[in-house]
Formats: sequence, structure tokens, C-alpha cells
Amino acid sequence: MSSFTATQASASCRSNRSRRWQRLGIVLSTLAMLFVGAPAAFAHEFKAGDLEIEHPWSRATPAGAKVAGGYFTIVNKGSAPDRLLSIASDISEKAELHEMGVKDGVMTMRPVGGGLEISAGGKVELKPGTYHVMFLGLKRQPKQGEKFPATLTFEKAGSVTVEFEVEGMGETGEMDQAE
Repeated sequence: MSSFTATQASASCRSNRSRRWQRLGIVLSTLAMLFVGAPAAFAHEFKAGDLEIEHPWSRATPAGAKVAGGYFTIVNKGSAPDRLLSIASDISEKAELHEMGVKDGVMTMRPVGGGLEISAGGKVELKPGTYHVMFLGLKRQPKQGEKFPATLTFEKAGSVTVEFEVEGMGETGEMDQAE
């Protein structure tokens, strides 16, 4: 049986402490990398030329619904205006850009003719109660938690396929945008 001296015990303690600090350093480094990468992991953005399309989303629809809305923000980082010309998706027979508004106390909704301009350095929000996409003739019901693709076509930036995240029926899209 070997004898264990105080010097050996002290060296063993220092070695154990050193290993614990090493493990703690690895854990902290891993957490730091996760937090640094978190915005990218939560980001839900798409690019087309100078345009950024932020957080495309839709709501789940009840059984039998024939239409759904689509919402997102377009940011033009360029020095020239661009125009959203069309939207297409396999989830519906057709998709149209619409504008909702209130005039003389009456709420109206109408298709936007000629597309939607995004000014140079500007931003356009498609959200409930204003500009939005109408997915008409749904081929299936969008369900909360799923995603579906759509292609946006711009005058200058060309086409880009985005994914609409489907939120709950009463959602406003605000929670995800805060991320």
C-alpha cells in the first residue's frame, strides 16, 4: 500500500480544480458560440438583390377555408426603387397582393394593381389590416408550426423563394419579429 502525502493531495486538488476550470471554459465557450449564432438561427430572412424579405408568415386556417393571408416586411438596402410584381405558391390556386383600408367608416379590401413599390432605402410592411398577400383557392389548410414556400417576383431583383411560417389562428406575427 502506498502512502499518500500532503504534497500529493495538494497536487491532486490543483489538478482536479484545473480540470474543472477547463470543463467550465469549454461549457462557457460553447454557450457563447450558441448565443452569438442565435440571431442567425432565429432569423427568418431571405434576400433578392438589394432586397431583404423578413419573417414571411401566415395563420393556420379552419377546415374548409378557401383563403389565407400572408405577411412579411421588405427592406430595400439599395439606391434604386424596386417593385413586388407577383406572388405564387403551391398552397393555393393563385396569390394576389391586396390592400386593406377604411374609408368613410367602411373597411375595404382590393387587389393592388401594378405591383407594390419599395422605395430606395425604404421599407414596406405587409401586415394584417394593410398590405398583405391573399392566397386564394387553398389546395390544403396551412397548419400551425409548418412552413410552405412561395415565390416573390420583383421588377429588378428577380424572383426569390421564401418560406412562410404558419402561426396560430389568432396570431399577429409580432412575437417572432422581436427575436
